[in-house]
Amino acid sequence: MLNKNNMPFGVLIGLIFPVMAFVAAYLLKYNVDLINRPALPYFIAIALNLVLIRIGSKRGSDQTVKGIMLATFVCMILVFFKIHPLR
Repeated sequence: MLNKNNMPFGVLIGLIFPVMAFVAAYLLKYNVDLINRPALPYFIAIALNLVLIRIGSKRGSDQTVKGIMLATFVCMILVFFKIHPLR
């Protein structure tokens, strides 16, 4: 399963951490003590995606890395424009 080298597979892998961050941010929306910076889970998800990009580039999965980068950049744009559930 991890040997697939195509862009849609990379997008799916790249969306795992941002979706988990979205769910965590939504669940912690009213708990100010645990999360006082609303974009923090998204930045952690972006950092984890960058680790996935590094691992994929070492394995030579160029198309998968392109998909992960696409998902990461879309998430970065959404965080930059403050489109998250904690508004």
